[in-house]
Order: sequence, then C-alpha cells, then structure tokens
Amino acid sequence: MSCKKKYPFRIGTSSYIIPADIIPNIEYLKDKVDDVEIVLFESDEMSNLPSDEDICRLKEIAVHDDLTYSIHLPLDVYIGSHDRAVRQRSLDKCRRVVELTGVLKPSAYVMHAEAGPDMNVATFSRPEKERFAQHVHESLDEFFSSRSLHPSSCCVETLNYPISILDDVIAATGVSVTLDIGHLELYGYSVEDHLRSYLDRARVFHLHGICDGKDHRGLEHMRPEILDMVMKVLRNNPDKSRVVTIEIFSEKDFLSSCMEMMRFVG
Repeated sequence: MSCKKKYPFRIGTSSYIIPADIIPNIEYLKDKVDDVEIVLFESDEMSNLPSDEDICRLKEIAVHDDLTYSIHLPLDVYIGSHDRAVRQRSLDKCRRVVELTGVLKPSAYVMHAEAGPDMNVATFSRPEKERFAQHVHESLDEFFSSRSLHPSSCCVETLNYPISILDDVIAATGVSVTLDIGHLELYGYSVEDHLRSYLDRARVFHLHGICDGKDHRGLEHMRPEILDMVMKVLRNNPDKSRVVTIEIFSEKDFLSSCMEMMRFVG
C-alpha cells in the first residue's frame, strides 16, 4: 500500500517500520511515502548513526525515488537544562548529527527542547519556566551561531508541556515547530488552538493514535474528528514542503495507518 504523492504535503513515517536497520527500512518505504523520519540516537552503550556508506546509499535513494528525509535529533538531549555542561553535551550531539546528515539536505530537523530526563516543564514554577525558556534560547543561539543551518529548518516539537512557554524563544530565534498531534491529545492540549496559533510555523506534523494510554499507535486509534480537523486544515493550506509524519514503529501500524489515510485521497 502506498501513500506517496497523494496529498498536498509530503507524507512520511519513521525509519523503524520493519525489524531491521535504517537502510532496509528506507528500501521498504521508498515507494510508499514521500519522506522518512530518520530517528537517530547516540550513547556510550550504542549508536545507530549511519556510516559514510549508508549516507551515500541514502542519498542515492533520495535522488532516484524522489524521497526526502526529516532527521529526528537524538532524544537524550536537554537544551533547556539548568546545567550548562549538560546543555553543551546536548548541543555537541546535535552538531554531530547535523554534520553527518547535511549532505542529505533534510526536509527538517526535529528537536526536543527538554530540561532533563523525566522532567515535566509543565509542573515548573513560573520562575523555573522562565529560566528553562532562557536556557533553550541560549542553546539555540549557540547552535545556530556556529552552523550554516537555517533556524527555520529546525523544528521544536510539542511535548508534555505547553509550547507557549517557548513562544518568545521561537519568535526570536526563527525556529519552526513540529506539531505533534498525538502528544497534544495525550497530554490534554487543544489541537484546534495549536493549529490556529502555530500553523504558519509548523514545518512538520506528527500523527499517531493513542491506545490504552500509549501513544505512537496506528491512526485507527486517533479520534476521527481530530484527524478530520487536521486534514481539513492541511488541505486548506497546501504546502508541498511541509512534512506530515505518521510517527509509528511497526509494519502493522504503518499499514493500518495508510488505510486510514486513504479516506483523504481525492
């Protein structure tokens, strides 16, 4: 089943659909989607960063199959940490990924702005939220000052806290937004309000359902009225450079999600 070239945006999914490494997943997906979100991680114990050979193959597939890549920067980066050393290590990880993947000319870089592992910024006091926003601002300023990367290609994702905490930072730095609709639903934030406030900055959308309190499930588990609302907004505001990622991690969820998306073809 293919969703490729069927919508007024680039439809995509994650690089972990079949139980294999990145390249076999890309080979499987290249004729089914317009974009693949390459989810990268790097730690002392393990890393899935592509080799130089992998990068060359990814570039070949992109050219031959009209495929783009959005790059999800490592999850264990904390650019809003109160600890400057932690912020610096986080930025170093992001820099390595950008340097490695730059030749792929990614459609976007998706970034989490977090304070630390298992920390929910939504529970912070007002002064703590202000300091968090300041640390994110400082990190982004440093990140872009040393790179040729345009700020708009970096998309700060909606997580478990109100993205409005970063409104001033987003405006000042010129970064884009990843509107993760599944996260908004999971944490009880208004999808309609976020579409109204952030559509112009939303370079990337993430779609996924929620089942038994767990997100990143197939779109059959997404409230139909929410999916309908999002698709109506996207159709009324066509943008071929925008990426809409069905952010799930199994072939079963991918195929069922494609079936759901067929409702919006034509």
